[in-house]
Amino acid sequence: MAHTKTDVFEPLNLAVLTVSDTRNEETDTSGQLLVERLQSQGHNLADKKIVIDDIYKIRAAISHWVASDDIQGVLVTGGTGFTGRDSTPEAVTPLFDKTVEGFGELFRQISFDQIGTSTIQSRAVAGLANGVIIFCMPGSTNACRTAWDDIIQAQLDSRQGPCNFVAQLKKTEIENCKSRG
Repeated sequence: MAHTKTDVFEPLNLAVLTVSDTRNEETDTSGQLLVERLQSQGHNLADKKIVIDDIYKIRAAISHWVASDDIQGVLVTGGTGFTGRDSTPEAVTPLFDKTVEGFGELFRQISFDQIGTSTIQSRAVAGLANGVIIFCMPGSTNACRTAWDDIIQAQLDSRQGPCNFVAQLKKTEIENCKSRG
């Protein structure tokens, strides 16, 4: 894939997956927040789904998007806690070609200032699969706001330096990382 330097914003095609046994389109405030945030940033909502907290249903939805030629990123909300039904990390991590270790670490660090030590119960994860970036975050609207506003938004902006994920995604032609100088 050829990379050329750009200082122009490159809109991405992003999908949103809500993992919940109880939410529907009317009550999915976390998924709706992510849709509003990504669209206000200039990205395209390629698809949105709600699935129950089931490893195979989660994996099937994400696998479909990862195999698509048109999806460049997936934002997953829900299923990252410690209850018996929380299974998003188990469903998604086997799909990763590379894990973004720093996402969960940074999310928990930022969340500590908001919710204290309860942040250790967050199993937020991220990774790359077939040129698609996947971010999995807790199901609370505030957690999604923290993840998008403080981490994801900048990493999905082709102008962000010294590095961002856009150059790693399918159907993009930008430089990997700018010099740190």
